This record gives sequence, C-alpha cells and structure tokens, in this order.
Amino acid sequence: MEWFTGDVWLDEIAAARPPSRVTAFSVHFAPGAQTAWHSHPVGQIIHVTEGAGLVQRKGGPVRIIHPGETVRFDPDEVHWHGAAPERFMTHLAVQEVDDDGTAAVWGDHVTDAEYLTDAANR
Repeated sequence: MEWFTGDVWLDEIAAARPPSRVTAFSVHFAPGAQTAWHSHPVGQIIHVTEGAGLVQRKGGPVRIIHPGETVRFDPDEVHWHGAAPERFMTHLAVQEVDDDGTAAVWGDHVTDAEYLTDAANR
C-alpha cells in the first residue's frame, strides 16, 4: 500500500455506509512499519491492542505507545503512527469520512531520520 512503509495488514471492522460516516480498522504493523504523514478531516482515534508502537504529531516528539493506550488526533492534525523498530503493533483506528467521503489525506512518507528520532528514549 502506497501510504505505508513496511508490512501492514488492514482488517476492516466498519465501513462508512450512509447514513453512518464511521470507518474502523484493525491495523497490524510488522516491526518498523509505519504510516506516511497524514491527517483526517474529521479526526481519528487509535487504540493500541498489542505490541509497542510509535506516534508523532507534526512538530512534536516521537513517543512510544503501548496496549491499552488511546491517542486522539484533532481534525486535520498531521501525524504518523506505526510499530516500534523491533516490535509488532496492532491498533484499532476509528475515523469518520467528511462530506466528500474522505477519511484521510495522505502526505510524504516518514523519513528514516524522523522515524529514528529519540531512538535511545524508547
């Protein structure tokens, strides 16, 4: 998939079928796999179910996320998320589509330098 780096598997849980606007996926990341930079017009919630992951908001630090943690992204907040370098990670991703049916706006891939930032602190 062009908006991910590494091996990622998506299992659709809910599709946005009118009148619902909600989409939900269980996303499984292999070690080191991550999304590209992206945003969601109506925001997003991710909830980690297993493994260890990383998340970064544009301009903020990379931080580690663990099972049971929930991260909320505001509408149009640019961010990325994925697995830690040597760990698998699975999270539930829940977002709504906007009036045009768009759930995500994809940007550039995360660079190795961005992904490995603060690696010693993980």
